[in-house]
Amino acid sequence: MRFEGTYTALVTPFDKQGNLDEEGLRELVRFQLQEGIDGLVPVGTTGECSTLSYEEHERVIEIVVEEAKGRVPVVAGTGSNSTREALMLTNFAREAGADGALLVVPYYNRPTQEGLYQHFKELAEKVDIPQILYNIPSRTGVNLLPQTVARLAEIKNIVGIKEASTVDQVSEIIELTRGKDFVVFSGNDNQTLPILALGGVGVISVASNVAPRLVSEMVRAFRKGKVKEARELHYRLSPLFKALFLETNPAPVKAALEMMGLPAGSPRLPLVEISQQNREILRKVLIDLGLLKK
Repeated sequence: MRFEGTYTALVTPFDKQGNLDEEGLRELVRFQLQEGIDGLVPVGTTGECSTLSYEEHERVIEIVVEEAKGRVPVVAGTGSNSTREALMLTNFAREAGADGALLVVPYYNRPTQEGLYQHFKELAEKVDIPQILYNIPSRTGVNLLPQTVARLAEIKNIVGIKEASTVDQVSEIIELTRGKDFVVFSGNDNQTLPILALGGVGVISVASNVAPRLVSEMVRAFRKGKVKEARELHYRLSPLFKALFLETNPAPVKAALEMMGLPAGSPRLPLVEISQQNREILRKVLIDLGLLKK
């Protein structure tokens, strides 16, 4: 299976008591499928993986796989700053029927490049499932360097990376992994178009939680050679890309979904709901995009 296109970094909806909203999660998956998304990525950063229990983490994967019914690939977030924990979650994802695993760079303990290599190598050798690396230095405190990515790309079931650093770094990764069966996804919505131009295959997107059709159309337009159309969609979506990061993700995207009448709930502490001022900015952006009525 080749992973490409627009994959939604799916939020995890909670009910009014702050518990996992299982039916709400199924509704979100159905919404994504109806809107023509290419793939789903549950329990990543946007899915609040860091505040879910292991039981909740596993249940989210199960539900998304069940509801997707093989219609689109499901790449489950299974990363951790503990290699043993990541191994446990990745094994579970494989057994649950996920098509791949998204593995974030270990956070907080700040491993060396050799430590990062050995961490991902261990997971790839012990779990027979396609694995996508996830580099987001602003969250993890350490940067997975292009040279390390190139080493990891030699391992059979490490098939790609979600890169959320700089366009320059993306360019170097693509240059170093040319000729290998290895793909690069944008990890930042606002960088998707330039990364596609460099040879990236798509985006693992926050914005596609609320605008899956528009984000998908932008990526498909570029990949079909319709560069002007893709550029126009990029500029049309640009205010949304900015508004969804007025405060820490996923608080703004959860607020946007709630405004649209879709289940999301509040983020879990220590994240809180966005301010009223930012809520009004976000509301205007959604109205301007036609995602919300005045």
